[in-house]
Amino acid sequence: MQIKDIQCNLYRIPLAVVLSDATHGEIPDFELITVRIRTASGLEGVGYTYTVGAGGRAIQTLINSDIRPILLEADARGIESLWQAMWHRLHWVGRGGIVVFAVSAVDVALWDLKGRLHNEPLWRLLGGDTNRVQAYAGGVDLYHPLDQLLDQTRQHLANGFRAIKMKVGRNFLHEDVERVQAMRELIGPDVVLMVDANMQWRVDQAIRAARAFKEFDVLWLEEPIAPDDIVGHVRVSREGGLPIAAGENLHSVYEFQSYMSHGCLDFPEPDLSNMGGVTAWLQVAKMAQAHILPITSHGVHDLHVHLLAAAANGNYLEVHGFSLDRFIAHPLRIEDGDAVAPDRPGHGVEFDWQALADLEVGQ
Repeated sequence: MQIKDIQCNLYRIPLAVVLSDATHGEIPDFELITVRIRTASGLEGVGYTYTVGAGGRAIQTLINSDIRPILLEADARGIESLWQAMWHRLHWVGRGGIVVFAVSAVDVALWDLKGRLHNEPLWRLLGGDTNRVQAYAGGVDLYHPLDQLLDQTRQHLANGFRAIKMKVGRNFLHEDVERVQAMRELIGPDVVLMVDANMQWRVDQAIRAARAFKEFDVLWLEEPIAPDDIVGHVRVSREGGLPIAAGENLHSVYEFQSYMSHGCLDFPEPDLSNMGGVTAWLQVAKMAQAHILPITSHGVHDLHVHLLAAAANGNYLEVHGFSLDRFIAHPLRIEDGDAVAPDRPGHGVEFDWQALADLEVGQ
C-alpha cells in the first residue's frame, strides 16, 4: 500500500457562538489542518488536527516540507515505523508543540487508511466489542452570563447528555462557587458535573477552589494549574480533596508517564490531535490501565469516540465546543447519554470539502 500523495490544507472555522476560557479569553474561531494521504491503488485516508486560532500555517508547512518526504513511496501499513521516523526526524526541534500536532494529523490519516483497507471501523480495528461510550458536554463558557450558561446546559440535557463540564477560573472564587452551585441546582444530583480551570490558578488558589467545590459533588477538577508544575499537581491532589483531570496540554507519552508516576492524575485525558495521534494515545491508555486509572479524552470527539469505545479502561468522551458538525456528513450521535461510534470504515469522518473550501487560508 504505497503512499503516492499527501495533501495538507488549512482552514479557519468560525464558531457559531464565541467561546471562552481562562487561558485563551474569548475564542471566535479555530484553525483546522487536514491531511489526505492517497495510495497507489487510489485509497485515501484523512487526518486532522486543530489550533485555538494560531499556529496552523506552521503545522501545514512542517507537514509539507519535512514529513511529506518521509511518507512518499513508503508502505502506509507500517504505521509504527512511520511514526518513529517522523518522531526521530523532528526530535531536535520537537518532542511537543507544532511538531507533534503535525505528526498527530498524519498518524490519524494512516489509521483511517488502515481501517478503510480492512473495511472495518476504527473502534473494531482496535479490538473493541462495543461502539458506545459515556459522553459529557464540554462547555467552553467561562464568560457566559449565568443565564446563558444555564440555558446552554438545559439544551445539553435536552440533547441527551447526562454529564456536564463547565469552566471555572473567574476573577473571584465566590463567582465560581456561585456558578457551580447554580449548575448543580439546575442539573440535580444524578447528572455528573466536572469543572475545568484551564491552568488559571496558583497552587494555593487551586487548593482553596477544590475545597470550595467539594460540596457540589464534582467528579473532577481539570487543569487547576500550569501543566509543567507536577509537584504543584501533587499538592493540589493531596490537599484539595478533588480528583484531578489533565492532559490536553501534555504533548508526549513521557509527560503522561511522569504525571502517573507521581500519583497526581486521576483522569488522564490525552488529546490525540496534539500528542502523537492514535498511536501515542493508545500507549497512554495502556499506561493508564497499568496504573488502574480510567482514560478519558479532550476535543476531536468524532475521533476519540472510537478509541474510548475500544479501550478496556475507557471513561467519559468529551463532546467539545469546537464542533465540525457543519462540515461533516455524519455528526456524532448521542443516545441516552452515550456517544455512538460509527460503523463506517476507518474513523468515518467524511468532510464536505466544498463547504470547507470557502474557509481555506490561502497559501
